[in-house]
Amino acid sequence: MEHTQVSFPGSLSRVEKASRARSNALSVALARNMEEVREAQRLRFQVFAEEMGAQLVSASSGLDQDEFDSVCDHLLVRNTGSGEVVGTYRILSPEQAARIGGYYSEQEFDLGRLTPLRSGMVEIGRSCVHPDYRGGAVITLLWSGLADYLRRHDYNYLMGCASVDMADGGHTAANLYHKLHAEVLSPVEWRVFPRVPLPLFRLGNDAKVSTPPLIKGYLRVGAYICGEPSWDSEFNCADFMMLLSVKQMNEQYARHFMNKAA
Repeated sequence: MEHTQVSFPGSLSRVEKASRARSNALSVALARNMEEVREAQRLRFQVFAEEMGAQLVSASSGLDQDEFDSVCDHLLVRNTGSGEVVGTYRILSPEQAARIGGYYSEQEFDLGRLTPLRSGMVEIGRSCVHPDYRGGAVITLLWSGLADYLRRHDYNYLMGCASVDMADGGHTAANLYHKLHAEVLSPVEWRVFPRVPLPLFRLGNDAKVSTPPLIKGYLRVGAYICGEPSWDSEFNCADFMMLLSVKQMNEQYARHFMNKAA
């Protein structure tokens, strides 16, 4: 994958602006070796375990890693000044999913109705951004990298889980589902079913809830929610299955991301 760069100069003198722009330049590319994969795993551990409190089975290593990492591609956004990886996405192609015996999300959902899509369906997951880089530029680069990946391999569907924290016992997740399902629920033939469903009828309390940025981002490009959320006990979150048809992608965002990827 070719590198895409964007810089963010500070409001200082011209020389200082140029120096700041060089030091804060960002690039996006697929990991080329295991050391770069470990950089992604280290960032994931920092965000998921240290920041969010996930109980990871790999905690003693200081990395977030599982058996899927070895068959996935890993998209990295890097600060080219410091060399630090500041954002990542894990990508599982349909060919590699068949090789390992299924998609990661099949641990949480029955994906039987998506069987006709499998040959062209890419799964993304483990999305995270370093806390110092959450202004939007990193996510934009990650999405541009995903668009490049889909274009190069001619895949038609993008799917993955978007998580909602369950620190409040699941009320926010339930309220969010009740808020969104009438407008953005997938067609019935693309519906999935959680293996450990939330008891939505007991959790919803009609409190106003904001759509999390990641889910909002999916919805803006034209993705669907494919059914009720599943409870992920390891990460103590509710996972919403999202599915995007590249052919039905919002035209404005399709031009934006595909042009950046070209």
